[in-house]
Amino acid sequence: MINSPYIRKPASVQGVMLAVLTALIPAIIVYASQIAAVVLVNLAIATIAALAGEALVLKLRGRPLAPALSDLSAVVTAWLLALCFPPILPWWATVLGVLIAIVAVKHLYGGLGQNPFNPAMVAYCAMIVAFPSLMSQWPAAGQLDFATQLGLVFGGAREIDAIASATALDTIKTGLRAAGATVQSIMGEGNFGLVSGRGWEWLAPAYALGGLYLLARGIITWHMPAAFLGALAAISAAFWLADPAHYASPLFHLASGGAMLGAFFIVTDPVSGATTPRGKLVFAACIALVAYIIRSFGAFPEGVAFAVLLLNICVPLIDMNTQPRVFGHRGDKAR
Repeated sequence: MINSPYIRKPASVQGVMLAVLTALIPAIIVYASQIAAVVLVNLAIATIAALAGEALVLKLRGRPLAPALSDLSAVVTAWLLALCFPPILPWWATVLGVLIAIVAVKHLYGGLGQNPFNPAMVAYCAMIVAFPSLMSQWPAAGQLDFATQLGLVFGGAREIDAIASATALDTIKTGLRAAGATVQSIMGEGNFGLVSGRGWEWLAPAYALGGLYLLARGIITWHMPAAFLGALAAISAAFWLADPAHYASPLFHLASGGAMLGAFFIVTDPVSGATTPRGKLVFAACIALVAYIIRSFGAFPEGVAFAVLLLNICVPLIDMNTQPRVFGHRGDKAR
């Protein structure tokens, strides 16, 4: 029998960040074994760059180094970026992206807990706008041996046609521009597996497994993942049922791109996201709507990062209009 008082010990920042890093391990294992083992090198590069950038800014700000470097928040940002970036991205681009996230987005707004925008998503969007060619070079699963992957990361000759292939989302969007092309005919080609890109589709359940771990630990709540995935499935299902030849199925959208990573690790960012229970549902559902619009009708094949940043702007408005009722007062909301 559990005795009162029922008071939970507050979780430390380090404990929360360690849980997030642990939750990413299943996806990292799948990534390294099925797609490109060089992702492990990218994770190391990103981690070193994040800690170095954090230390430099803290030194310039006259802040103590040990607490911030040991809380693992910079490492979480580094890992998320390394997993979002193409695995054969040159090392300097990974370093640049991480420094944008840590220096420009995190610390210029005051440091941990002060940034209104998700640092990893700002860096991802900045890099894809600044270096669209490099950010679109994704190898097919198992296409390159480890030595070739290393050579590309550390300055090897980049014969784009030989090393790069489009993502599943990009293949669908580009392929549908051809006369007479349908989703079914495009997915019948060799780069697709059961529901999405061959090899890449296994990342989705790996991220979902990590997300369930975070839910079980109480690190995140169900609101945002459920609203994001539910809204994305509903929106894509509506278009798919209306015209299955030109719109991919909900399963394809859930298993492709950054859907699962976004649902459990990006949208749930406690600093830049909505905080009220209803606000979390609205926030995540709107991200799914904007992401689907960008995926299907926009210039970029993936829209999760841009959608997150657009909704980060709306967080104050969402929270203000979704305050829970004040206990004991009918119709009154907390202010």
